[in-house]
Amino acid sequence: MNLPSTSRANAARLVALLVVVSLLAPSAVSALTYDPAEEPDLERGNITSPANNSTVISVQGFTFRGNTNAKKPARLVSVDERGNLEWTHDDNVGGNAWFFDVDPLPNGNLLVSSPRAGDTVLFELDPDTRERVWQERFEMTDTHDVAYLGDDRIAIANMRNWNESAGRSDDRIVVYNRSSEEFTWEWYFRNHYPESTDGGYSSDWTHVNDVDPVGEDHLLLSPRNFDQAIVVDIETKEIVERLGSDGNYSVMREQHNPDWLVSEEGNPTILVADSENNRVVEYAKEDGEWVRTWEVGSNTLTWPRDADRLPNGNTLVTDTLNHRVMEITPTGEVVWEYYATWGPYDAERMGTGPESSGPTIRDMNTSGTYPITGSANLTAGGNDSVGFDGRIRATFAGTPIEGPMNEFATRWAHVTPWLRPVWMSGWDFVWAISAVLVGAVWVSGELIAGRRKVVAGARRFLAEVRRLVER
Repeated sequence: MNLPSTSRANAARLVALLVVVSLLAPSAVSALTYDPAEEPDLERGNITSPANNSTVISVQGFTFRGNTNAKKPARLVSVDERGNLEWTHDDNVGGNAWFFDVDPLPNGNLLVSSPRAGDTVLFELDPDTRERVWQERFEMTDTHDVAYLGDDRIAIANMRNWNESAGRSDDRIVVYNRSSEEFTWEWYFRNHYPESTDGGYSSDWTHVNDVDPVGEDHLLLSPRNFDQAIVVDIETKEIVERLGSDGNYSVMREQHNPDWLVSEEGNPTILVADSENNRVVEYAKEDGEWVRTWEVGSNTLTWPRDADRLPNGNTLVTDTLNHRVMEITPTGEVVWEYYATWGPYDAERMGTGPESSGPTIRDMNTSGTYPITGSANLTAGGNDSVGFDGRIRATFAGTPIEGPMNEFATRWAHVTPWLRPVWMSGWDFVWAISAVLVGAVWVSGELIAGRRKVVAGARRFLAEVRRLVER
């Protein structure tokens, strides 16, 4: 029996409605059953060996167009040796904040970089009173890292410095002298890299996210989008060391916070959070070539953005999208762990100075590739479930499109957590997007099927408007 066209259309609408409702059902259930108390916020993880001092963590949070998401807060957090919360600092003086770099100063205070309201605010924070000792505000859109050089001099990584009139990137490193209140040194990436690097000039050409002193005469820089860590001679302004190259993801991929070490044999060594490769790696320059000596965490890290070698030989790792900071042994065992949502960026163990201050992997005779073990696994990504990105990788492994699908999976894993609500799981988000796509196809189909009615209705409307105007 043939159904009338109207009945077939209604049946199709009913099927589409049921599909949309079914796809949205998991999100609805998650929203109704979500209990914030069950979500790790500021919480001790697995601690088998107490730290030797407090750990200060900068938590980036999520701020969009000047509004901070209250469920994804930006703040500074201090945790004691056994994982007990000591204090938090989340001021919004001068605009809602992001928190990025936090460095211990020689006097025991903290140097903080905090973009807010389109500028960058640098300030010295007294950790005992949580009061600002001084502050400076710069017309710099987004500064992720600064470094104290002594004598009131501060190096600043000035990213996203777009020159609209010249149509070029003026991303640079500057040194600011607080005593004289002037910039005393500057170094432009465009003077040392061809315009074609990373596909050409853009408003975020280099995304330079780190600057550290190497001795008195050099600076270690991290142009993230160039997949490189470089050392610049302050006097000659020449690049004298380079690890990685643009687009060579086997070495590093959009890294964060490289640290400079020197082995007992005098070999230059770089420890770095290899962010887009979801690992922490160490390279040593041996016989004139950079050699990878250590790799850890590719089994569990999700977008790590800091790694500091501690004096005891362990490494303090900031695992951003698992919202945790971990102290791990050279073989990857977690001995201290703390969870700090939302999106920790940097972590410093007080009493050890900024950045790394411990031995190299070669010095400890522990070169190799290791998984991370012993985590409490309190946040998404730490359990054994396979997320959407993992399913994509597994599905297309060994196929001709494995490469681009892996790229899609990586971007999905690193971007969508910032976009989805805290109560929505990764798979909930996938089903919700699918519901939107099905709904869009449904609406498009209705418009196409009823195009004659739509056109006729539009004509009647325009005729009525014309009649009213001509009265």
